[in-house]
Amino acid sequence: MAQKDLYLPFLALSIIACCLMNLQTVLSSSSRMRNSTDDISDDKCPPQPHPLGMCRSRVAAYGYPCEEYHVTTEDGYILSLKRIPYGLSGATEMTRTPVLLFHGLLVDGFCWVLSTPKQSLGFILADGGFDVWIANSRGTESSRRHTTLSPQDPAFWDWTWDQLADYDLPAVLEFVYNRTGGMKVHYVGHSLGTLIILAAFSENRLTDIVRSAALLCPIAYLNSMESRLILLATRIFLAETIHMLGYHEFNPVGPVAKEVLGKVCVDPEVDCYDLFSAVAGNSAT
Repeated sequence: MAQKDLYLPFLALSIIACCLMNLQTVLSSSSRMRNSTDDISDDKCPPQPHPLGMCRSRVAAYGYPCEEYHVTTEDGYILSLKRIPYGLSGATEMTRTPVLLFHGLLVDGFCWVLSTPKQSLGFILADGGFDVWIANSRGTESSRRHTTLSPQDPAFWDWTWDQLADYDLPAVLEFVYNRTGGMKVHYVGHSLGTLIILAAFSENRLTDIVRSAALLCPIAYLNSMESRLILLATRIFLAETIHMLGYHEFNPVGPVAKEVLGKVCVDPEVDCYDLFSAVAGNSAT
């Protein structure tokens, strides 16, 4: 079974969740309830990186050192790789074991430093004596470059979870391994980050350069879920539907959101005005 087959139900759930969060925001600020989905029909919020980048806007703001590298995959994608070489205690002669953090679906490496230094894993590990590296997969805000393609080209988005496991993951892992003098790398993955490392391990790849792997929210089948929303998303093949509509990049505040909501919210058993219950189920049951 291809990795993407395992991930499709989860992708559908994530897409719906993002669209519903956007819909709730629209509904809370607009008196035109009936036409609320029209308010998000235009791509008013195209993805674009923070003007200062993660290093300057977040890491350096707390007094931590931060370095940025660019890693080119075998199929031409140029990935942004951030590094926090040490914590607030400063550089010392101690040997710092490298650890690579790989984010989940619909987010990027920023998620590892999003909160305060005492609450963000990236900062906690740096203060704990690790050499912290933060990956950003292709298509994320800081990894939207290619040797021959641009994000406006449909071919730029012509990849699946298999390519993340086959190209993105080995590219950044091998870069960290070589840059740190051949030290085996600890790996921490969340959601999508667990899927790709498990895919690599299942083919006995990268095991020679990975010291350990901590998997947060590892991917599993969702066929035991009782949420009407999730079951509907799986039944209508939501991910494939988005592709058939001609969308190559998914932006939850763009025109694709209107198409998705139009297909999901017409079901009388799905309450698009109560996001939490629609996704997680009724807490009273």
